[in-house]
Amino acid sequence: MKRIVLGLLAATAMIFPAFAADIQPALLYDLGGKFDKSFNEAAYNGAEKFKTETGIAYVEFEVSNASQREQALRRFAEDGRSPIVMAGFSWVDSLKKVAAEYPELKFAIIDDAVDLPNVRSLVFKEHEGSYLVGVMAAIASKSKKVGFIGGMDIPLIRKFGCGYVGGAKAAGATDVIQNMTGDTPAAWNDPAKGGEIAKTQIDQGADVIYAAAGGTGVGVLQAAADAGKLGIGVDSNQNGLQPGKVLTSMLKRVDVAVYNSFMDAKDDKFTAGLNNLGLKEGGVDYAMDDNNKDLVTADMKAAVEKAKADIIAGTVEVHDYTSDSACPY
Repeated sequence: MKRIVLGLLAATAMIFPAFAADIQPALLYDLGGKFDKSFNEAAYNGAEKFKTETGIAYVEFEVSNASQREQALRRFAEDGRSPIVMAGFSWVDSLKKVAAEYPELKFAIIDDAVDLPNVRSLVFKEHEGSYLVGVMAAIASKSKKVGFIGGMDIPLIRKFGCGYVGGAKAAGATDVIQNMTGDTPAAWNDPAKGGEIAKTQIDQGADVIYAAAGGTGVGVLQAAADAGKLGIGVDSNQNGLQPGKVLTSMLKRVDVAVYNSFMDAKDDKFTAGLNNLGLKEGGVDYAMDDNNKDLVTADMKAAVEKAKADIIAGTVEVHDYTSDSACPY
């Protein structure tokens, strides 16, 4: 009998060489809502991909005001949820408190860094991806004046803007008009104001406008399309929001960051520490699909691909505004 049991155990080990970690994943969105067509929605798409592939459900929560952050995070931790992924830098203070109190749980934060042994910090080289769409904007522009509209005026969004200016100027733009939507979190979800700013930039001569503004960007793309100009989306692929009127989108692979965090925890491969994801790591890119293929010429594509290769090779270095808060372009 002992020999039979050992044989069964050996056979089972051959079929299942390693047991996946027992996980209960959770996702916390930032202000602006899960379906903002941008940052939060990218996080949602990553979680959904994980659920589809593994059959493992996750729980989620959308904050409606800043005071809910710590309470929501603590509730998930008390329930033993792990890994808990937070979308957005605004979770930092709550995460520092809660993660320290629950060292047995795994946490991940997108867009900021927390130095704790159970926290994965996921940041992106947004300046690199923004440089690429800046190159494309300048080549597509007839006026050689292009625009940038940011959401909340913070160094992270200035990082997008500075990279965009660098790429646009390198490709022949004579002027890059820049505006921020506001200085509070409300700036992420004000499409009407985004549209107004876009119209002002168009009146000043901009004919391609890049929006890095969360849900506010939807209004920017709408205004550009209505005026017969081109928009550039951000974070998620927003080319389909105004088909044939969105030149491209700067992809920030928040979906991949969420998916990998969940999957690594499932496979018992979750590691803490800083992950800085740029072009080389596949963390940022530009979007091509049926919605914009007729807008992007062969010369434009070649110029963008050359810029991408040069950045990856290190022959072109894009300035990072968050490491030095001055934009040299």
